[in-house]
Amino acid sequence: MIEARPSRTALRVAMRRAAHQLFDTPKVLDDPIALRIIGPKAAAKLETGGFGEGNRLAQGLRAFMAARSRYAEDALARSLGRGATQYVVLGAGLDTFAYRNPYGESTLRVFEVDYPATQEWKRQQLEAARIAIPPSVNFAPVDFEHQTLAEGMRLAGLDPTKATFFSWLGVTMYLTEEAATSTFAFIASTPPGGGVVFDYAVPRSSLGLLGRVALDAMMWRVAATGEPFRTFFEPAALAERLRGMGFKSIEDLGADEINSRYFKDRADKLRIMGQLGRLMSAEL
Repeated sequence: MIEARPSRTALRVAMRRAAHQLFDTPKVLDDPIALRIIGPKAAAKLETGGFGEGNRLAQGLRAFMAARSRYAEDALARSLGRGATQYVVLGAGLDTFAYRNPYGESTLRVFEVDYPATQEWKRQQLEAARIAIPPSVNFAPVDFEHQTLAEGMRLAGLDPTKATFFSWLGVTMYLTEEAATSTFAFIASTPPGGGVVFDYAVPRSSLGLLGRVALDAMMWRVAATGEPFRTFFEPAALAERLRGMGFKSIEDLGADEINSRYFKDRADKLRIMGQLGRLMSAEL
């Protein structure tokens, strides 16, 4: 992150989710707030094709963005069935779940954790779009590289005695491995009934030629915005590490599994392409 500047990748991710609402049927993620939160200028440009959402690469990226949010919300629903009453969105960006929470304020408290400048920018976007902030939403400004998650959650009012589910989307690859590991350790310290969903990038050495070319191009783009990729995980080793921390029921999904679950038999052929990113869930 560049000091005092909101995340540029957070806006691009939000625009992919908004594009999914405009261009894809049926919707994997039904998000009626997605277009509002990105602002009228960005929404208008998106609607007129100004961001190139018609090409196959853009379609594959927005498929992944929609699927990972849907995957997190599906896992959250299961966690509520195991007793979770708190939901922490790590690196929330312009995520909209808290403003369309189907469970009600008395059932689920939502904590949005993000870099301070990005969180302040989001609050401005919410105000400009006249999207009400429910009483159940708690903001926790945290710089993962300079402040512990435990400290940030304590200040935000997270109850350490209650089961808590975490979503952590589009973050791990930007952190140092030490920061990612400490975050997993904090999640593992919370009461049974919770868990985590996150996505991660695989090592370049595990990809074929086309995958390496795609990864190199993506890494160049995000580095140019001041948000370089730092950490990559090998799937089996990562799952073993999480088991050692006390996580169970670990599920790891690549492109084929995600496409089979969320994009099967679509007339519009929307699907994830490539093997750069994976989704993982783990329970406590």
